[in-house]
Amino acid sequence: MRGLALALALLPLPLAADFYTLKGHGGPIMDIAAAPDGRIATASFDNSVGLWSGQQPDWLEGHEAAVNAVVFNGTSIYSAGDDFTLRRWPGGQVVGQHKGKVVGLAASKKLVATASWDGTIGLWPTEGGAAMLLGPTGSGVNAVAFAPDGRTLYSAGVDGSLRIWDVTTGTETARLVEHGFGINELVLNAQDGWIAYGAVDGVTRILDLTTGAERDFTLDRRPILALALSPDRSLLAVGDGEGYIMVIDTQDWRIAQDFRATLRGPVWALAFSPDGENLHAGGLDQAMYSWPVAALGSQERMAGQEPSFLKDPDEMQNGERQFARKCSICHSLTPDDQRRAGPTLHGVFGRQAGTLPGYIYSETLQGSDIVWNEQTINALFDQGPDHYIPGSKMPMQRITQAQDRADLIEFLRSATAPAD
Repeated sequence: MRGLALALALLPLPLAADFYTLKGHGGPIMDIAAAPDGRIATASFDNSVGLWSGQQPDWLEGHEAAVNAVVFNGTSIYSAGDDFTLRRWPGGQVVGQHKGKVVGLAASKKLVATASWDGTIGLWPTEGGAAMLLGPTGSGVNAVAFAPDGRTLYSAGVDGSLRIWDVTTGTETARLVEHGFGINELVLNAQDGWIAYGAVDGVTRILDLTTGAERDFTLDRRPILALALSPDRSLLAVGDGEGYIMVIDTQDWRIAQDFRATLRGPVWALAFSPDGENLHAGGLDQAMYSWPVAALGSQERMAGQEPSFLKDPDEMQNGERQFARKCSICHSLTPDDQRRAGPTLHGVFGRQAGTLPGYIYSETLQGSDIVWNEQTINALFDQGPDHYIPGSKMPMQRITQAQDRADLIEFLRSATAPAD
């Protein structure tokens, strides 16, 4: 098996203009970055970054929660996520820290910018030195983009504002848009003098930076979750919360393609290949999909099978339904080493917390004296992880009804039991 894995790893990525997938993550794909040399980086809810130059990735491990953003800067890879950190690869050193999750990244020759829900923007020198925080803005920051000279930064936020910042002084110099609805994504095309933004109400607009005129490509779908500009700047791809990808021809300013990319669920990540012939996309599926731009919409959709948390609730018993809703996106039930944001629950009854080999636990659970059984699992969901095991990586959630907790425990007892 090791020989087969090595052979797969050495296989190059498919040629441009071919349809292909990159599989291996254990959670949704949150962001994609494509390097000029053809490598692809995928950021995932499973707490990892996959670095692909063949069919098997190098796994970049170190984040303690979902990874939301990844970027190449020419010499290194930077990633950031729900653990509030900015990390540099190779090595995974923490080079930046916020007080809230980091959801957007941009890189210039000298700086990496972080957009955080703590309401600030971090500017982190790539060669070391003092960092600078811009803001606070008064609300979460979702996206950032550098001007080509690296002296100006654009940011978009939850408050619906599109701001311009002077990088040298750290001051806000202008506010281009006050939209009223949170702006999730932006793409700057400084060469042609425009900036595109996408918002939670489904708005996709292109703002002329000279005249202030706007072009509106809003469709009746929301929210906008991903934007990507092709290398030749002729195509702008837009991904939304209902699973569609719209491609705008920026030469004729028309919608060139509009197709359903997923079976269900959102498109969270988009990136063009360096030659512009393929469009990479990620969503709820645990794989990145890459379509030839010339044949968008004629290939298979993302997610050949729906994740368990999207199954029809009426088709499940209550215990399985509770697992699907509360647990399945982070945990598997199988004994193999499927990648997930949390460890596999196979054999969980009687296991001491924080002891499964190969999983990076929070400091709270390392050396914990908790043993998972009916009582401790019940307490976990009765009190919520933030109270029962404060400091753990588990998201804040409770199951308030005692019968729902009992049904979940009964389901887990059966589904996680080792085979005789």
